[in-house]
Amino acid sequence: MPVYRDEAVVLRTHKLGEADRIVTMLTRKHGKVRAVAKGVRRTGSKFGARLEPFMVADVQLYEGRSLDIITQAESLGSYGALITADYGSYTAASVMVETADKLTESEGSLQQYLLLVGALRSLSRQEHGSHLTLNSYLLRAVSMAGWAPSFQDCARCGAVGQHGAVEQHSAMVVQLGGIVCDACAPPGSPRLDAATIGLLSALLTGDWEHAAAMPERTQSQAAGVVAAYTQWHLGRGLRSLEHVAR
Repeated sequence: MPVYRDEAVVLRTHKLGEADRIVTMLTRKHGKVRAVAKGVRRTGSKFGARLEPFMVADVQLYEGRSLDIITQAESLGSYGALITADYGSYTAASVMVETADKLTESEGSLQQYLLLVGALRSLSRQEHGSHLTLNSYLLRAVSMAGWAPSFQDCARCGAVGQHGAVEQHSAMVVQLGGIVCDACAPPGSPRLDAATIGLLSALLTGDWEHAAAMPERTQSQAAGVVAAYTQWHLGRGLRSLEHVAR
């Protein structure tokens, strides 16, 4: 049977039999892969800890009839222990891997792989607040999937917003793709203040200095918008989001 090698980040695992485990991974070159790690739950397993969620590894596999088989795993990024030691980081990472799992359901993406690995690395190092890292990841992930939000010009008609003397649009409609002008806004559309819109733009572009300076209330409002936008475009809820402190 053909043998292949790839870099992979572990999204989730499931028990199989008494000692095996099914590992779902997002790989650099082969997209999403589900493979069996034989004997990985035994105490003496050589690579059990390397195949836990949030870990990045260089894996060798051979193709099976229904599931591939992992024959070797070498650690590339031991992020799991550092992430699980902090509840905020753990819940954020759980949402990230669930999102990546859903976004890459049909086919993989190198960009999604690199984005996820970078976000998990940042969480493990606590480079930014876990909620900021999570919301930035979600906005970028859905943008890469083809649903980039607009936080300046009208997402429906393209009317210019916040340029010179032009008034800033403030109605947020996730179904229409972001901020919309008054003419396009359905009755009762929620309105966002300038600080929240600015924070959403900063999270999308990676302006961490601006994002970190925002007060807790603004960060909380932005987090709600990101959660609604992400789940709408995924077409389903994210179970892990229930555990993220808002």
